[in-house]
Amino acid sequence: MTFLGIPTASSTGHLRAPRTFPEAAHDALGNAQLRRNLGDATATIRAKRAGVVAELPDWEQLRAAGAAIKDETLAHLDEYLIQLEEQVTERGGVVHWARDADEANRTVVELVRAAGADEVVKVKSMATQEIALNEALADAGITALETDLAELIVQLGHDAPSHILVPAIHRNRSEIREIFLREMAGVDPALTDDPRALAEAARTYLRRKFLSAQVAISGANFAVAEAGTLCVFESEGNGRMCLTLPRTLITVMGIEKLVPTWRDLEVFLQTLPRSSTGERMNPYTSMWTGATEGQQFHLVLLDNGRTATLADPHGRSALRCIRCSACLNVCPVYERTGGHAYGSVYPGPIGAVLSPQLTGVEHNPTLPFASSLCGACFDACPVAIDIPSMLIHLRAQVVDAKREAHHTPTPEAAIMAAAAWTMNRPRWWARGLRAARLSRFVRRRRALPPPLSAWTASRDLPDPPRETLRDWWQREGGVQ
Repeated sequence: MTFLGIPTASSTGHLRAPRTFPEAAHDALGNAQLRRNLGDATATIRAKRAGVVAELPDWEQLRAAGAAIKDETLAHLDEYLIQLEEQVTERGGVVHWARDADEANRTVVELVRAAGADEVVKVKSMATQEIALNEALADAGITALETDLAELIVQLGHDAPSHILVPAIHRNRSEIREIFLREMAGVDPALTDDPRALAEAARTYLRRKFLSAQVAISGANFAVAEAGTLCVFESEGNGRMCLTLPRTLITVMGIEKLVPTWRDLEVFLQTLPRSSTGERMNPYTSMWTGATEGQQFHLVLLDNGRTATLADPHGRSALRCIRCSACLNVCPVYERTGGHAYGSVYPGPIGAVLSPQLTGVEHNPTLPFASSLCGACFDACPVAIDIPSMLIHLRAQVVDAKREAHHTPTPEAAIMAAAAWTMNRPRWWARGLRAARLSRFVRRRRALPPPLSAWTASRDLPDPPRETLRDWWQREGGVQ
């Protein structure tokens, strides 16, 4: 039998960056307004999260429990997915399996057409953004309206999300007011940038759409395999309107969003709100099982590279992610560049490890390097994903791929090989460290000559110590 391999995500969707991270980050760093917006927003969320997390004396135990539940689910994912399908089908729903973005989009378009609709309302969904569902619907002549306030701002502004939880985090109130005045039909021309006034304008605009829509499309935060129940966490109530009013409900969910039992969901009901919005519990937690009375329900289970990620023992824990954004809010790189620089629907530290694995690292080779490896993301993650170790693992894959692609060593590879040779010889290594002190005399130079100029162009050279540790140890009478 011919082995066909495990497919990664298709080229359709928003996972592959059109530019390298350094190129995009360079432009973002020149936008002072963007950095101010990001700095204010992430600092506020960090402070709220720290307060509610500190209230729980068993937070670390909850993290460990969340990680264990996710790992157990991933280890038996095939069994739990079948169980979920059986439960959803038994309760009147229809389950569709999608290998990649193209299959998922085609399935949703056919379902909307079968319902006779040319307009749909949407609940905020990372999975549908990942597969570029709105664009696929538009190509089929179907209008998709985002009902989450932040997603609505992004959609009306013809923009792209820059944060998993707060997609319009890069916009301030004045910018949002201008977008509403320009794009929102029937809005009061005297609209101010007061948050209450902006929310009321969006509520009035959306209410008419909720009442007229025949089809709604959602994602799902979790699915309980033993019951066939799906769950959406949200803060505005728009999700509940979408889930209950239209006659047809279509949910697109990544296959990793499962938990085996109701008991398992208890852990994430505590950790997700605290890690995402800094709240003890979500304002709206909607759950539904199969088709409700008078409503058709379809569940589209999306792979799109997740099976390939699961196959990597060093990278599969990225599938534990519950999309809380805690890692984004503590990341010094994200805070300065924003989400657009990552070029993927999943920005920040989790995007730097998840996107390359879903697409294949060759399609996102610069994202694993978009990190200082400070470890703040690991400390903040409510399911204890060791993102720094995963980044190093993916960087090694990028380096290996470059080595195989070049018949002659690159300057970087030659330098690293020389460093490895020296470090394996203590006497030569000690001489090298002493020689490094001479670099104090060239420290005032802003750049080194090629090929080292590429390294110094984006880094500050640290001051070498006046004395090496070995020399200090010897001077203090230590044993060699």
